[in-house]
Amino acid sequence: MRRASLVVVVVVALLLAVLAGGALYIVNEAEQVIVTQFGKPVGDPVITPGLKVKVPFLQKANYFDKRFLEWDGAPNEVPTKDKRFLYVDTYARWRIADPLLFFQRLRDERGAQSRLDDILDGETRNTIANHNLIEAVRSTNREFVVSSALDESAKQIDAGRVALEQDILRSASARTVVLGIEILDFQLKRTNYADVDRPKVYERMTSERKRIAEEYRSEGAGEAARINGSKDKDLKEITSEAYRQAQEIRGRADAEAADIYAGAYNRDPEFYRFLKTMEVYRNTFDKDTILMLSTGGEFLRYLESSR
Repeated sequence: MRRASLVVVVVVALLLAVLAGGALYIVNEAEQVIVTQFGKPVGDPVITPGLKVKVPFLQKANYFDKRFLEWDGAPNEVPTKDKRFLYVDTYARWRIADPLLFFQRLRDERGAQSRLDDILDGETRNTIANHNLIEAVRSTNREFVVSSALDESAKQIDAGRVALEQDILRSASARTVVLGIEILDFQLKRTNYADVDRPKVYERMTSERKRIAEEYRSEGAGEAARINGSKDKDLKEITSEAYRQAQEIRGRADAEAADIYAGAYNRDPEFYRFLKTMEVYRNTFDKDTILMLSTGGEFLRYLESSR
Protein backbone atom coordinates (compact mmCIF):
# COMPACT_ATOMS: atom_id res chain seq x y z
CA MET A 1 0.00 0.00 0.00
CA ARG A 2 2.79 2.36 0.87
CA ARG A 3 4.60 1.53 -2.36
CA ALA A 4 1.48 2.25 -4.39
CA SER A 5 1.14 5.65 -2.74
CA LEU A 6 4.74 6.44 -3.58
CA VAL A 7 4.17 5.55 -7.23
CA VAL A 8 1.12 7.77 -7.37
CA VAL A 9 3.08 10.68 -5.89
CA VAL A 10 5.88 10.22 -8.44
CA VAL A 11 3.42 10.08 -11.33
CA VAL A 12 1.64 13.19 -10.13
CA ALA A 13 4.97 15.01 -9.74
CA LEU A 14 5.98 14.04 -13.27
CA LEU A 15 2.65 15.25 -14.63
CA LEU A 16 3.03 18.53 -12.80
CA ALA A 17 6.58 18.93 -14.14
CA VAL A 18 5.38 18.25 -17.68
CA LEU A 19 2.50 20.67 -17.29
CA ALA A 20 4.84 23.32 -15.81
CA GLY A 21 7.33 22.82 -18.62
CA GLY A 22 4.65 23.28 -21.22
CA ALA A 23 3.27 26.34 -19.47
CA LEU A 24 6.55 28.24 -19.17
CA TYR A 25 8.65 29.76 -21.93
CA ILE A 26 11.59 32.20 -22.02
CA VAL A 27 11.88 35.37 -24.10
CA ASN A 28 15.35 36.92 -24.47
CA GLU A 29 16.33 40.48 -25.36
CA ALA A 30 16.55 39.83 -29.11
CA GLU A 31 13.15 38.12 -29.43
CA GLN A 32 9.47 38.89 -29.46
CA VAL A 33 6.70 36.32 -29.22
CA ILE A 34 3.17 35.82 -30.52
CA VAL A 35 1.18 33.25 -28.54
CA THR A 36 -1.29 31.27 -30.62
CA GLN A 37 -4.06 28.90 -29.69
CA PHE A 38 -5.13 26.46 -32.38
CA GLY A 39 -3.17 28.59 -34.87
CA LYS A 40 -4.83 31.91 -33.97
CA PRO A 41 -3.06 34.73 -32.05
CA VAL A 42 -4.03 35.12 -28.41
CA GLY A 43 -3.42 38.31 -26.48
CA ASP A 44 -0.88 41.05 -27.20
CA PRO A 45 2.64 40.43 -28.55
CA VAL A 46 5.22 39.64 -25.87
CA ILE A 47 8.09 42.07 -26.42
CA THR A 48 9.67 42.20 -22.95
CA PRO A 49 12.32 39.62 -22.00
CA GLY A 50 11.86 37.16 -19.12
CA LEU A 51 10.04 33.97 -18.05
CA LYS A 52 6.50 33.87 -19.41
CA VAL A 53 3.45 31.63 -18.89
CA LYS A 54 1.00 30.13 -21.38
CA VAL A 55 -1.60 27.39 -21.38
CA PRO A 56 0.25 24.10 -21.84
CA PHE A 57 -0.52 21.95 -24.88
CA LEU A 58 -3.20 24.35 -26.12
CA GLN A 59 -1.05 27.40 -26.76
CA LYS A 60 2.19 27.79 -28.73
CA ALA A 61 4.89 30.47 -28.52
CA ASN A 62 5.96 31.79 -31.96
CA TYR A 63 9.32 33.57 -31.82
CA PHE A 64 10.35 36.47 -34.06
CA ASP A 65 13.59 38.39 -34.23
CA LYS A 66 13.55 41.87 -32.76
CA ARG A 67 16.90 42.94 -34.25
CA PHE A 68 17.67 44.64 -37.57
CA LEU A 69 17.56 42.08 -40.40
CA GLU A 70 19.30 42.01 -43.78
CA TRP A 71 17.81 41.80 -47.23
CA ASP A 72 20.24 41.19 -50.10
CA GLY A 73 18.64 41.49 -53.51
CA ALA A 74 19.68 39.49 -56.55
CA PRO A 75 21.41 41.49 -59.34
CA ASN A 76 18.94 42.31 -62.09
CA GLU A 77 19.19 43.89 -65.54
CA VAL A 78 17.06 47.04 -65.43
CA PRO A 79 16.20 49.36 -68.37
CA THR A 80 16.59 53.12 -67.94
CA LYS A 81 14.61 56.01 -69.33
CA ASP A 82 17.23 56.71 -72.01
CA LYS A 83 16.98 53.12 -73.31
CA ARG A 84 20.14 51.87 -71.65
CA PHE A 85 20.50 48.78 -69.46
CA LEU A 86 22.07 48.46 -66.02
CA TYR A 87 22.88 45.55 -63.79
CA VAL A 88 21.69 46.69 -60.37
CA ASP A 89 22.61 44.96 -57.09
CA THR A 90 20.60 46.20 -54.08
CA TYR A 91 20.73 45.92 -50.31
CA ALA A 92 18.34 46.83 -47.47
CA ARG A 93 17.92 46.57 -43.71
CA TRP A 94 14.53 45.95 -42.11
CA ARG A 95 12.87 44.93 -38.86
CA ILE A 96 9.60 43.48 -37.63
CA ALA A 97 7.80 46.56 -36.33
CA ASP A 98 4.42 44.91 -35.62
CA PRO A 99 4.87 41.20 -34.80
CA LEU A 100 1.11 40.48 -34.67
CA LEU A 101 0.49 41.98 -38.11
CA PHE A 102 3.66 40.31 -39.38
CA PHE A 103 2.46 36.92 -38.16
CA GLN A 104 -1.01 37.38 -39.64
CA ARG A 105 0.26 38.46 -43.07
CA LEU A 106 3.59 36.64 -43.52
CA ARG A 107 3.82 34.00 -40.79
CA ASP A 108 7.67 33.85 -40.72
CA GLU A 109 10.90 35.46 -41.99
CA ARG A 110 11.06 33.25 -45.07
CA GLY A 111 7.73 34.66 -46.22
CA ALA A 112 8.94 38.17 -45.40
CA GLN A 113 12.11 37.74 -47.51
CA SER A 114 10.05 36.53 -50.45
CA ARG A 115 7.64 39.46 -50.12
CA LEU A 116 10.52 41.93 -49.85
CA ASP A 117 11.99 40.49 -53.05
CA ASP A 118 8.80 41.35 -54.90
CA ILE A 119 8.39 44.82 -53.37
CA LEU A 120 11.99 46.12 -53.42
CA ASP A 121 12.90 44.65 -56.81
CA GLY A 122 9.72 46.05 -58.32
CA GLU A 123 10.21 49.53 -56.87
CA THR A 124 13.85 49.52 -57.96
CA ARG A 125 12.87 48.65 -61.51
CA ASN A 126 10.11 51.26 -61.63
CA THR A 127 12.27 54.07 -60.23
CA ILE A 128 15.27 53.45 -62.48
CA ALA A 129 13.01 53.08 -65.53
CA ASN A 130 11.78 56.65 -64.90
CA HIS A 131 15.31 58.17 -64.86
CA ASN A 132 18.27 58.34 -67.18
CA LEU A 133 21.25 56.08 -66.66
CA ILE A 134 23.48 58.81 -65.24
CA GLU A 135 20.98 59.48 -62.45
CA ALA A 136 21.67 55.98 -61.07
CA VAL A 137 25.47 56.31 -61.08
CA ARG A 138 26.06 59.93 -59.99
CA SER A 139 25.00 61.86 -56.89
CA THR A 140 26.17 65.41 -57.74
CA ASN A 141 27.02 67.53 -60.77
CA ARG A 142 30.68 67.89 -59.81
CA GLU A 143 33.13 68.10 -62.70
CA PHE A 144 34.46 64.88 -64.16
CA VAL A 145 38.09 64.15 -63.34
CA VAL A 146 38.42 62.82 -66.88
CA SER A 147 35.91 62.86 -69.69
CA SER A 148 33.10 60.39 -69.16
CA ALA A 149 32.27 57.52 -71.45
CA LEU A 150 28.67 58.72 -71.34
CA ASP A 151 27.19 60.96 -73.99
CA GLU A 152 28.06 64.62 -73.58
CA SER A 153 24.35 65.49 -73.50
CA ALA A 154 23.73 63.16 -70.53
CA LYS A 155 26.27 64.40 -68.02
CA GLN A 156 24.00 66.59 -65.90
CA ILE A 157 21.71 65.06 -63.28
CA ASP A 158 18.46 66.35 -61.80
CA ALA A 159 18.00 63.88 -58.93
CA GLY A 160 21.01 61.60 -58.52
CA ARG A 161 21.67 58.21 -57.00
CA VAL A 162 20.90 59.20 -53.40
CA ALA A 163 17.54 60.68 -54.39
CA LEU A 164 16.67 57.51 -56.31
CA GLU A 165 17.47 55.40 -53.25
CA GLN A 166 15.23 57.57 -51.11
CA ASP A 167 12.40 57.31 -53.66
CA ILE A 168 12.66 53.53 -53.64
CA LEU A 169 12.74 53.51 -49.83
CA ARG A 170 9.60 55.67 -49.54
CA SER A 171 7.66 53.70 -52.12
CA ALA A 172 8.61 50.33 -50.62
CA SER A 173 7.92 51.48 -47.04
CA ALA A 174 4.39 52.47 -47.98
CA ARG A 175 3.78 48.91 -49.17
CA THR A 176 5.49 47.07 -46.29
CA VAL A 177 3.89 48.98 -43.42
CA VAL A 178 0.71 46.90 -43.86
CA LEU A 179 2.84 43.78 -43.45
CA GLY A 180 4.23 44.79 -40.05
CA ILE A 181 7.66 45.49 -41.59
CA GLU A 182 9.71 48.68 -41.34
CA ILE A 183 12.43 49.19 -43.96
CA LEU A 184 15.25 51.07 -42.25
CA ASP A 185 17.64 51.63 -45.14
CA PHE A 186 17.95 50.89 -48.84
CA GLN A 187 21.11 51.12 -50.98
CA LEU A 188 22.10 50.56 -54.60
CA LYS A 189 25.06 48.42 -53.63
CA ARG A 190 26.52 48.10 -57.12
CA THR A 191 25.65 49.16 -60.65
CA ASN A 192 27.27 48.05 -63.89
CA TYR A 193 26.61 48.29 -67.60
CA ALA A 194 24.68 45.46 -69.20
CA ASP A 195 26.42 43.12 -71.63
CA VAL A 196 24.89 44.85 -74.64
CA ASP A 197 26.34 48.25 -73.68
CA ARG A 198 29.57 47.20 -71.99
CA PRO A 199 31.76 46.67 -75.14
CA LYS A 200 30.80 50.09 -76.53
CA VAL A 201 31.48 51.76 -73.20
CA TYR A 202 34.86 50.04 -72.84
CA GLU A 203 35.74 51.02 -76.40
CA ARG A 204 34.93 54.67 -75.70
CA MET A 205 36.82 54.55 -72.44
CA THR A 206 39.85 53.05 -74.21
CA SER A 207 39.81 55.69 -76.96
CA GLU A 208 39.40 58.42 -74.34
CA ARG A 209 42.38 57.17 -72.35
CA LYS A 210 44.45 56.95 -75.55
CA ARG A 211 43.54 60.54 -76.40
CA ILE A 212 44.58 61.67 -72.91
CA ALA A 213 47.82 59.68 -73.21
CA GLU A 214 48.55 61.36 -76.56
CA GLU A 215 47.97 64.76 -74.97
CA TYR A 216 50.43 63.91 -72.22
CA ARG A 217 52.96 62.65 -74.78
CA SER A 218 52.54 65.81 -76.86
CA GLU A 219 52.98 68.01 -73.79
CA GLY A 220 56.03 65.97 -72.78
CA ALA A 221 57.56 66.26 -76.26
CA GLY A 222 56.98 70.03 -76.26
CA GLU A 223 58.53 70.36 -72.81
CA ALA A 224 61.49 68.21 -73.89
CA ALA A 225 62.01 70.41 -76.97
CA ARG A 226 61.88 73.52 -74.80
CA ILE A 227 64.40 72.06 -72.35
CA ASN A 228 66.72 70.96 -75.19
CA GLY A 229 66.48 74.38 -76.82
CA SER A 230 67.24 76.09 -73.53
CA LYS A 231 70.14 73.69 -72.99
CA ASP A 232 71.61 74.41 -76.44
CA LYS A 233 71.20 78.14 -75.89
CA ASP A 234 72.86 77.98 -72.48
CA LEU A 235 75.64 75.80 -73.88
CA LYS A 236 76.34 78.27 -76.69
CA GLU A 237 76.33 81.16 -74.23
CA ILE A 238 78.74 79.33 -71.92
CA THR A 239 80.98 78.29 -74.85
CA SER A 240 81.06 81.76 -76.37
CA GLU A 241 81.78 83.34 -72.98
CA ALA A 242 84.57 80.84 -72.36
CA TYR A 243 86.00 81.49 -75.85
CA ARG A 244 85.86 85.24 -75.26
CA GLN A 245 87.65 84.90 -71.93
CA ALA A 246 90.25 82.57 -73.50
CA GLN A 247 90.88 85.02 -76.32
CA GLU A 248 91.24 87.86 -73.85
CA ILE A 249 93.73 85.84 -71.80
CA ARG A 250 95.58 84.78 -74.94
CA GLY A 251 95.67 88.38 -76.16
CA ARG A 252 97.03 89.61 -72.86
CA ALA A 253 99.61 86.82 -72.88
CA ASP A 254 100.64 87.67 -76.44
CA ALA A 255 100.91 91.32 -75.52
CA GLU A 256 103.03 90.49 -72.49
CA ALA A 257 105.18 88.19 -74.62
CA ALA A 258 105.54 90.89 -77.25
CA ASP A 259 106.56 93.34 -74.54
CA ILE A 260 109.13 90.87 -73.25
CA TYR A 261 110.42 90.21 -76.75
CA ALA A 262 110.51 93.92 -77.50
CA GLY A 263 112.40 94.56 -74.27
CA ALA A 264 114.92 91.85 -75.08
CA TYR A 265 115.33 93.14 -78.61
CA ASN A 266 115.88 96.70 -77.46
CA ARG A 267 118.47 95.61 -74.91
CA ASP A 268 120.58 93.49 -77.30
CA PRO A 269 119.17 93.23 -80.82
CA GLU A 270 121.91 90.97 -82.08
CA PHE A 271 121.49 88.47 -79.25
CA TYR A 272 117.72 88.47 -79.72
CA ARG A 273 118.16 87.83 -83.43
CA PHE A 274 120.50 84.94 -82.61
CA LEU A 275 118.00 83.35 -80.18
CA LYS A 276 115.15 83.61 -82.65
CA THR A 277 117.30 82.13 -85.40
CA MET A 278 118.30 79.20 -83.17
CA GLU A 279 114.65 78.65 -82.37
CA VAL A 280 113.83 78.55 -86.06
CA TYR A 281 116.66 76.07 -86.65
CA ARG A 282 115.37 73.77 -83.90
CA ASN A 283 111.81 73.89 -85.21
CA THR A 284 112.81 73.51 -88.85
CA PHE A 285 115.63 70.96 -89.04
CA ASP A 286 115.63 67.25 -88.24
CA LYS A 287 117.77 64.35 -89.42
CA ASP A 288 115.78 63.91 -92.62
CA THR A 289 115.62 67.61 -93.58
CA ILE A 290 117.23 68.67 -96.85
CA LEU A 291 117.51 72.40 -97.59
CA MET A 292 118.73 74.10 -100.71
CA LEU A 293 119.59 77.71 -99.88
CA SER A 294 121.68 80.46 -101.36
CA THR A 295 124.96 81.08 -99.62
CA GLY A 296 124.13 84.75 -99.48
CA GLY A 297 120.87 84.16 -97.66
CA GLU A 298 120.29 85.55 -94.19
CA PHE A 299 119.09 82.16 -92.99
CA LEU A 300 122.62 80.66 -93.14
CA ARG A 301 124.32 83.55 -91.51
CA TYR A 302 125.03 81.94 -88.13
CA LEU A 303 125.81 78.55 -89.65
CA GLU A 304 128.50 80.05 -91.83
CA SER A 305 130.02 82.04 -88.97
CA SER A 306 130.25 78.90 -86.82
CA ARG A 307 132.13 76.99 -89.49
